[in-house]
Amino acid sequence: MKPILVLCLGNEVLSDDAFGPVIARLLDHSAYQHDRVEVMFAPVAGFHLLDLLEQREKVLVVDSIQTGKVRPGTLHFFPMGQLAPSKGLTTSHQINLPTALELGRKMGYQMPDHIDVLAVEVADNTTLSEELTGTVAAAIDPALKSIERWMAAHSTETAI
Repeated sequence: MKPILVLCLGNEVLSDDAFGPVIARLLDHSAYQHDRVEVMFAPVAGFHLLDLLEQREKVLVVDSIQTGKVRPGTLHFFPMGQLAPSKGLTTSHQINLPTALELGRKMGYQMPDHIDVLAVEVADNTTLSEELTGTVAAAIDPALKSIERWMAAHSTETAI
């Protein structure tokens, strides 16, 4: 297990929700390789994230988001603490990342202290399709460059 994780989330068959899986495939077949960084696609959420995050030093989550406040294809980059807890916490499938991390810490898991999120604003994340919309597809290259900068900045730091 490598100490730094680029965790790409999403659903490969829900149009723009496939942004994370597409990014994972491109990173896996590119020169974006580091000895300390693992790139992973995981079509999971909630409790299933705990085992993926345990014992990592730093994590970059790549996902899609729908705020409705900016045009589709806009990249959002923010530290994990800016996410709001889920409003509809009724099943394990609805536990969001901050809630899963807090639960993991309370269960004694060693959770990463540093998590950033790179998310693309979606146009369509409900249509059954393996194709991204044009505006989200256009965000792939800028996202790859942003991820490469993040990996370069964090892969050279040493654990304290």
